[in-house]
Amino acid sequence: MILYNGLTLAYIGDAYFEMRIRNLGLSSGLTLVNDLHNFSIKYTNSKSQALAAHILYEEVYTEEEKKIFKRGRNQNASHKPKNSDVQTYNKSTGFEAVIGYLYLEENWNRLDYIFNKTIEIVDKNSDS
Repeated sequence: MILYNGLTLAYIGDAYFEMRIRNLGLSSGLTLVNDLHNFSIKYTNSKSQALAAHILYEEVYTEEEKKIFKRGRNQNASHKPKNSDVQTYNKSTGFEAVIGYLYLEENWNRLDYIFNKTIEIVDKNSDS
C-alpha cells in the first residue's frame, strides 16, 4: 500500500464510516432524513469517535493500527474544529485514519469488527 499521510487516511475513513452508519440507520428502519441525521450524529461526532478510539486503542487495536492512529492524531490540520476541542478532534481524526487504512487494505473482517465494537462502545456510553 502507498504510504498515505494521516489526514488522507482520515478523509477516506470518515467517508467510509459515515456511509456504514447511514446504512445502519436505514437498516434499523429509519426513513425520515432528520431521524437518519440524528442517528448518524450519535456515532460520527468527534466526541463519540474519540471515546471509541480511546477504548479501541487500549483493548483492540493491533500495533500497526496504533501507529496509524497516532499518525492521524498527530497530523496538523489546517483548520480548527467547529464542535469540539482540539484534543478530541485529533483523537477522532486518528480513529478515522485507522478506518481509512483498513478500508484501503480491504481488510473487511477487521473493519466489521471495529465498526461493531464502535457501535457497542458508543451505545454503552451514550446519554440517549
